[in-house]
Amino acid sequence: MAKHSDKGKVRRFINRRASHDYFFLDEIEAGIVLVGTEIKSIREGKVNFRDSYARFENNEAWLVNLHISPYEKGTCFNHEPRRPRKLLLHKREIRRLRKKVDEQGLTVVPKEIYINDNGLCKVLLALAKGKHTYDKRESIREKDVEREQKRRLKEIQ
Repeated sequence: MAKHSDKGKVRRFINRRASHDYFFLDEIEAGIVLVGTEIKSIREGKVNFRDSYARFENNEAWLVNLHISPYEKGTCFNHEPRRPRKLLLHKREIRRLRKKVDEQGLTVVPKEIYINDNGLCKVLLALAKGKHTYDKRESIREKDVEREQKRRLKEIQ
């Protein structure tokens, strides 16, 4: 069995758009079912989170609209880029998330994808509430203020 050079090195791919569009209420780590060419594409950084979310069907959790680009060196057995991918969660976790989504109108979005120390691909899911336009403007304003304060501190030093 070949050894991976990625072993021991954690690669993280963060969904920056989600923090702009949602307030995060809770986080949960989940495994994800992938085929061989998908994990190779993830290791190369070919992941796009645009409009991805988790959906619950038949007591199972599925990650929908996560785009993993086809592996360049793949053959005719390459994967479908936007196929639904099964999330590996315990039944009680699925029930808890589904209950909050159904009752409170929340959404489950992927916050980040990473490959851990053991070489396994994990997804950090966030239970999220959508932001209104004025909330988005306010968070942009706060980031600008923080950035300006950091600049002033650097000028003083």
